[in-house]
Amino acid sequence: MPFIRTTSDHTDFQTLVRLLDQDLAIRDGEEHAFYAQFNKIADIKNAVVYYHEGVAVGCGAFKMYDSVTVEIKRMFVQPDFRGRGIAATILNELEMWAVELNYAETILETGIKQLEAIRLYRKCGYVLIPNYGQYANVENSVCMKKQLN
Repeated sequence: MPFIRTTSDHTDFQTLVRLLDQDLAIRDGEEHAFYAQFNKIADIKNAVVYYHEGVAVGCGAFKMYDSVTVEIKRMFVQPDFRGRGIAATILNELEMWAVELNYAETILETGIKQLEAIRLYRKCGYVLIPNYGQYANVENSVCMKKQLN
């Protein structure tokens, strides 16, 4: 398999998240510190790392939001590997894992400036929802949801 299921303790996951944070710091600009406080990876028990020829090139994770919902977090694919369906593969694996753990839906937040992410999530069946939790009154956040089978 091109991916592994792991936790936030995995070195490859941590390396990819650092790259993600560097990218988001540029995209988010002054707002990065606000979003960063909600993206800590300590104690994430459900993470996926995607490999290409033995090199970690993508990742994603989820954490429990409530008894029926998980929140998708830390989705990232290195720029040279984008456009190959890797992010959709990672997302699908996260969704299947959530179903195995008896969750019924996923939610997520992404930035309004992250058009590629929004397109990916829509293509994968996510629909827009009102901003939830800490994102409720944040104009630059886009929140989405998907019912799982």
